[in-house]
Amino acid sequence: MRTREFAGRPVGAVGLGCMGMSWAYGESERDDDASVALIREALDLGVTFIDTAQVYGNGHNETLVGRALAGRRDEAVVATKTGLVLADAAAWRIDRKATPELVRTSAEESLRRLGTDVIDLYYLHRVDPAVPLADSWGAMADLVAEGKVRRLGLSEVSVAEAAEAHAIHPVAAIQSELSLWTRDAQGVPGGVLESGDVVGWCAAHGAAFVPFSPLGRGFLTGKVTGDFEDTDYRGGNPRFQEDALKANRRIVEVAEAVAARHGATPAQVAIAWTLAQGDHVIPIPGTKKSRYLRENADAASLVLTEQDLAALDAVPAAVGNRY
Repeated sequence: MRTREFAGRPVGAVGLGCMGMSWAYGESERDDDASVALIREALDLGVTFIDTAQVYGNGHNETLVGRALAGRRDEAVVATKTGLVLADAAAWRIDRKATPELVRTSAEESLRRLGTDVIDLYYLHRVDPAVPLADSWGAMADLVAEGKVRRLGLSEVSVAEAAEAHAIHPVAAIQSELSLWTRDAQGVPGGVLESGDVVGWCAAHGAAFVPFSPLGRGFLTGKVTGDFEDTDYRGGNPRFQEDALKANRRIVEVAEAVAARHGATPAQVAIAWTLAQGDHVIPIPGTKKSRYLRENADAASLVLTEQDLAALDAVPAAVGNRY
């Protein structure tokens, strides 16, 4: 696989988001042993940027990743997160909590579950409105000084918040949603978060930009029908309601047209589009299936033309809020 650089280290240009192996999507296809095997297969393919978080399954996902990386830890760059606490799994209620005490406690728990002595990239999953960013970030910087964390990142922040944190300790990465149907992080107005051009800020400050949900939570594959299990949170997501799905189909149609020109899939086009947003961009599509892992990894070799990019950049805005 083509590589990109993270903090001076080459990583696969396409990473792996592990959340769906434990949480948020339907339960019927969850299989811990299969997920462990898939993460190991990812390493074999050169997919070495592995993403998890404490809140994914209330620690389950970190434990799963730790199992998968046993004996192969040095092959992966492991990212996990602090600052979100699962308050009510059934109601999908998540609280933002990022006090210095919780940051330290959750880091120790993450290290234990991951079975490692050091976290390669530790994100503040969300800024806690009740805690000054400087306090949360300062506690995270202390973990770097102690050798428990190598690099720090932020998730779903504005340019102003990124700059505030960077003045205290270097921001190595920002993870935010970015895809053909979500462009808030590029400063496109009208999104959930009026963030400014975070993708551009990362390029200017030597930070990686890590798009989560580059496949639009599966929608951009062209295979999502809207028929979800009760345990799949997309069933209540505004963009996956019937009228929105029909309206947003036009986005997939453009990706399908581009894919046809390359003998590719719309999913590969969607991932390649994120890669085309800058050499510092490392998307982390998630999957539980080997065939999709390989399909996503192969997207790293797809080079879109100027004509392709112009068509994809011109797709209409998505109908429905992303949360």
